[in-house]
Amino acid sequence: MTITIYGIRNCDTMKKARAWLDGHGVKYSFHDYKVAGIDRIHLEKWIKKAGWETVLNRAGTTFRKLPDADKAGLDAEKAVALMLAHPSAIKRPVLEFGGGKTLVGFQPEIYEEAGIAKG
Repeated sequence: MTITIYGIRNCDTMKKARAWLDGHGVKYSFHDYKVAGIDRIHLEKWIKKAGWETVLNRAGTTFRKLPDADKAGLDAEKAVALMLAHPSAIKRPVLEFGGGKTLVGFQPEIYEEAGIAKG
């Protein structure tokens, strides 16, 4: 199974998710969207699977520091534009695996239920 984990290298949640994957012997590729960016196609695919409300990290510092006008009237299209402009506003991690499956956020029990450790 091909696994790609998307996020930001120094994020504490990302560190936990990568440590979990490493501890379970899971091979994966890491895409740092703060360094390499992220494209609209990925964001729209994640939103289609998980919903923009899940993919947009409204609890994070990046989102909270945005002007109120940017946060007002959010919908899927506005959320995509915000995340393209501010990749740190994407919830972390996003895990793609097993033929198009996607998980947003990190919870060890969800990774286990999804069979991530089984490869």
